[in-house]
Amino acid sequence: MAWLLLVTAIVLEVAATSMLPLTHEFTRVRLSAAVLGLYGSAFFLLAKAVIQIDIGVVYALWSALGTAAVVALGALFHGERISRVKIVGLALTVVGIVAMNFGG
Repeated sequence: MAWLLLVTAIVLEVAATSMLPLTHEFTRVRLSAAVLGLYGSAFFLLAKAVIQIDIGVVYALWSALGTAAVVALGALFHGERISRVKIVGLALTVVGIVAMNFGG
């Protein structure tokens, strides 16, 4: 159950982060409220997940998967470039997470 909470938290955080540009610096009230609600929900679920999963593993997955998803969504919906350096950086992040998980 904790893993499902973590995955859901990551999805909500990625959705909120992806919506940030649409708020126009928080001048669009409804979108801003949606972003804040998504972030709040994400952190609530994150707090629930760390009860059963090591916080280092939770945060590593949260940051790496969130970063990779935001980079992909930025390229798909916001026209951002994905350079070789970004790809290498994301790959190194994934390798680090795998090492953390196998390290106990």
